[in-house]
Amino acid sequence: MSATPPPVPPRTSAPDDVSPPGPTADAGYREVPPAEGGRAGRGWWDANAAEYLDEHGAFLGAADFCWCPEGLRERDARLLGDVAGLRVLEVGAGAAQCSRWLATQGAHVVATDVSRGMLAAGTALDRATGVRVPAVQADARRLPFADDVFDVAFTSFGAIPFVPDADAIHREVARVLRPAGTWTFSVTHPTRWAFPDDPSEHGLTANRSYFDRRPYVETDDAGRVVYAEYHRTLGDHVREVVAAGLEVLDVVEPEWPADNSQVWGGWGPVRGAYLPGTAIFRTRRPG
Repeated sequence: MSATPPPVPPRTSAPDDVSPPGPTADAGYREVPPAEGGRAGRGWWDANAAEYLDEHGAFLGAADFCWCPEGLRERDARLLGDVAGLRVLEVGAGAAQCSRWLATQGAHVVATDVSRGMLAAGTALDRATGVRVPAVQADARRLPFADDVFDVAFTSFGAIPFVPDADAIHREVARVLRPAGTWTFSVTHPTRWAFPDDPSEHGLTANRSYFDRRPYVETDDAGRVVYAEYHRTLGDHVREVVAAGLEVLDVVEPEWPADNSQVWGGWGPVRGAYLPGTAIFRTRRPG
């Protein structure tokens, strides 16, 4: 436990050569060069931050911690435990809604995201809520923090789905965690990739192999990748975590609650009654 917040570095670890993407002209599952796919996320989130928050901001809350479209809240799940006085890192924070809630619980929290647009939205939410969260623009694969700094690290659908080398994220998180520190992350449930991204009955019939690991890719008229999202099987996630030197404590698969009528992409009450939409991995650095 620490009585002081972690230092916030006066620099970024995100590239500055990302230009805004063109409109999506084509989409599908295909192989792309890893560097091109991994670089696309920052430009897409910069361009779409305002639209994303207009659509989902009310559901997420300005200073609330939502793990997934199922609506599981940290105040109920307590997957991070008691964070009062702890140094906490949010990776792929978006507008830092989760970090803001943790700050109200007494955590010394720092939020990181690769997207300048999302962090700017977070600054606006800081002003609106009166809860300021230190934020750093950083690629999750190159965290600008010293070793053994944080007690807790987490991400709610951040960073991991949008890079081809999520193993690098796990290694970086393991590096900045103190011994016995925890790393908890939520991702699209691996089984979802075998089904169409459709929240209705039409999304209940598998149309792809679960083992097809080609990313979902959107390209513009010039053929440039403007969005990429990567599929990993359950075993892939476990192997990447273990290879980073972390222990798997639990895998949480939230059920769709009867009072949640929210439809979010392929998530919704129709599919949620039959298929898991989210997997939350709880891991720990030994020590």
